[in-house]
Amino acid sequence: MALANFPDQLTTPIKALAFDYGTQKIGVAFGQSLTGTASPVTIIKAKDGIPDWNQIEALLAGWQPNVVVVGLPFNLDGTESELLVRATKFGNRIHGRFGIACYGIDERLSSIEAKEIMLEDDSRSNKKAAIDDIAAQLILENWFSELASRTAKPLD
Repeated sequence: MALANFPDQLTTPIKALAFDYGTQKIGVAFGQSLTGTASPVTIIKAKDGIPDWNQIEALLAGWQPNVVVVGLPFNLDGTESELLVRATKFGNRIHGRFGIACYGIDERLSSIEAKEIMLEDDSRSNKKAAIDDIAAQLILENWFSELASRTAKPLD
């Protein structure tokens, strides 16, 4: 089952956890819609795409998000990739296990952008560190930006 991109209605600000799904690592970020900002949280190890569900549960309990956003890795030409199918299943499993609304957003090129950000950031001591949590941050900030443009009310 495909993930919806956005909620049908938005009446209050949203707190969200975002996941940059991968078969070996899953990046996590947290943010809120009021300012449309997000921050990297952690990177979870996965075995063939399967995370430690107890870690996911702990993140949800600790951060108390209203929604979860999963990056959907389409191919560059817009077609579905094998990883897209797996990321969608991951989002559906989060929804099924924890009962939290889960949305998806196209995340093409987020990892490349995350690498560029990391190379520009002199405060990061290890330039070869994983970038999955930064990619999750970018995914969530892009989701908030699109959400805001969809819910903006026209001026009278």
